[in-house]
Amino acid sequence: MTTVEGVVPAGRSGSGAVRARRPLAARIVARTGGGAVRVFLVLVALFWLMPSVGLLLSSLRSPQHIAESGWWQVFSEPAQITWDNYSRLLSNDKVMGSLLTTAAITVPATVLVVVIGSLAGYAFAWMDFPGRDGWFLAVVGLLVVPVQVALIPVAKLFGAVGLFETTAGVILFHTAFGLPFAVFLLRNFFAEIPRELLEAARLDGAGELRLFARVVLPLGGPAIASLAIFQFLWVWNDMLIALIFADSGNPPVTVALQQEVRQFGNNIDVLAPGAFLSMVVPLIVFFAFQRQFVSGVMAGAVK
Repeated sequence: MTTVEGVVPAGRSGSGAVRARRPLAARIVARTGGGAVRVFLVLVALFWLMPSVGLLLSSLRSPQHIAESGWWQVFSEPAQITWDNYSRLLSNDKVMGSLLTTAAITVPATVLVVVIGSLAGYAFAWMDFPGRDGWFLAVVGLLVVPVQVALIPVAKLFGAVGLFETTAGVILFHTAFGLPFAVFLLRNFFAEIPRELLEAARLDGAGELRLFARVVLPLGGPAIASLAIFQFLWVWNDMLIALIFADSGNPPVTVALQQEVRQFGNNIDVLAPGAFLSMVVPLIVFFAFQRQFVSGVMAGAVK
């Protein structure tokens, strides 16, 4: 009797035949792979969060306990936990004021980069103007310019126009160096929008601004959210630019904590809670927008 490869024998279901033909090792991996991946991801997440947990527990211990043992001793001696460090931090006007200064720098710098980058990205993607490709290549070329190269020229420029050691100067610096990446990211994302969708909106009488606001921005939400997270984290955690261009009398939190180390050395009861508060804000922002962040990162692979 002639047999044809791939025909399921009588009395055996298709899924059973497939399972019979698969090697034993492949079936074991298929059954345990999902669980193993989940366990691995949980271990990676715990390893990534361990420094944050350690800093939190250290901020809840007295300086004496911190000097005597590690933060993991809290699990065996919960009585070490105290809120006195945060009480001292709240009474430290310099550190608390630096958190407000950091927010006053980070929020405008993020909003400006997102707004200007979105407009420029749409223009480079869907508007025709002389030298468009050349200008875009120039913007992409700015991505390779290191920040350190511009420190001295920008410091001289800011000193000449009165922006040196001002909050506005720090905002402008972060905005200028955040725009090349923003334009590059959003232009590539906006260019993937179907042309037919934009043409249909134009036929309905939509102008460029309305087309940008009603069609492009909603579709580009994941990429814009990813850009906002990147820019927020970069500006909030920056120390180099803040150390050079910010007001030394009212510095951001990174510089304020560095000054605490220089002046008091072992002032851990202020440094630990201050560092944790400085770190927890970016963590909250990331976890609050992680869905949009993942969508924006994976958008280029899906399209």
